[in-house]
Amino acid sequence: MIENSRQNRVCSVLFIDVVGYSRRTVAEQIELRRDCTALLANALGPVPDYDRVIVDTGDGAAVTFLGAPENALFTGLRIRDGAASLLLRIGINLGPVRLVSDLNAQQNVVGDGINVAQRVMSFCEPGELLVSRSFYEVACRLATDYVDLFELRGTHLDKNSRAHEVYTLLPDARARLQKAEAEWLQRTPPVRRRPAPAQATAAPIARAPEEPARVFDAGMNLIVSGYSRVSVEKALAELGPVRLISPASQVGEKWVATCEHPEAPLSACTVIELGYKRMVTGPTREAVLAKVEELKTSGAVLIGAVEQAGSQWTAVCEIGAASR
Repeated sequence: MIENSRQNRVCSVLFIDVVGYSRRTVAEQIELRRDCTALLANALGPVPDYDRVIVDTGDGAAVTFLGAPENALFTGLRIRDGAASLLLRIGINLGPVRLVSDLNAQQNVVGDGINVAQRVMSFCEPGELLVSRSFYEVACRLATDYVDLFELRGTHLDKNSRAHEVYTLLPDARARLQKAEAEWLQRTPPVRRRPAPAQATAAPIARAPEEPARVFDAGMNLIVSGYSRVSVEKALAELGPVRLISPASQVGEKWVATCEHPEAPLSACTVIELGYKRMVTGPTREAVLAKVEELKTSGAVLIGAVEQAGSQWTAVCEIGAASR
């Protein structure tokens, strides 16, 4: 039985990116990640952990808010105004997403809602916060205080020629929203963090080898997890003809295997814009190479080798490298 439903939900998504991260040394990247993590943790302080899902993007983070859109608005402003010398680009969108489980059986997010948030962020200048039209239209109907905080920045086209109308938050937006933010926090239930698990004193529960393995939906892939190799291999067999990505191997007290999702096309790939670079990810090496060949028609040049990262294959291309 697959643990995640395949139903979409409409959520606000905040996407942040550290400007120039990939051009820094490893030591500088570690310091930037530490500063960005501390800033994000402070900005998210009033938001309960059960009301948000954080996805680490390497040079930033994507935060999906499962509750009210105000959480994304106030968090984005707290990040923008607290960044100091940390150069960030911040994008907010409201759109459909789906919660899935990743390779470590942790919550992850996929869907157009997070993809458009990344696009909106990519249109930002350093230090700027932009929101999509969908978020703008909803925010303007939440309270009269929000109506005149935004200014139309223009319409941008992404790599697929999809138009995105974006709005900028005025520089004094946070100061003008102090009263509204304080009133919102008063209406929000106090944050209750999950208590740390107590130290186990009893002997661990014995689990029968025949206990069925569970299948987690990880978007492009399925993750099969059980307490024995036999249960994992049995669950794989019950899925039918699927392509095995990683065979059953022991991880702690569990056995884990990864296979391609039967509903995912072999050629499905994702292309993420990173300045002059494009990062291509996909379920197979062949699919990624095919997408790279497609990008080459637009002047892209493959940088390095196609590498496997967990259950995905990744390649990095540079746009217009041959002409520079």
